[in-house]
Amino acid sequence: MISKKIMLKFNKATSNQPIISNLAKTYNLTFNIMSAQIFPRKEGFVIFELTGNETDFQKGTQYLKDNGINIQLIEESIIRDDDKCYHCGFCVAVCPTEALIIDDKKTMKVNLHKDRCIACGYCVGVCPVKAIKLSEFA
Repeated sequence: MISKKIMLKFNKATSNQPIISNLAKTYNLTFNIMSAQIFPRKEGFVIFELTGNETDFQKGTQYLKDNGINIQLIEESIIRDDDKCYHCGFCVAVCPTEALIIDDKKTMKVNLHKDRCIACGYCVGVCPVKAIKLSEFA
């Protein structure tokens, strides 16, 4: 079994298609939607965890690509500029999944655990020095 957090970016032509239900029905994949914003006949995105056996997973992601869906692994979509970050902790306060936490109480260093991140973007909005970005906005 393979399980990955993925962001799908839909364009105007694909936003009205039953893409995600086809993943479940045709490729025997399960999904857990974490965040979504799609409007009819407009661009949008869905962030979810996709799970299935490796062969079905590969076929399903190829189906997405063949239908013009932009696929991005969540772990690859988070960008933090460590030179800008001064570890103020604002991001820690708003992170719903504890992907951003203070690991060492002495140094107060904020660490990013990408495997926990769902790319909600809350941290982006509160960072006073704009040290964190989602690659879709970078």
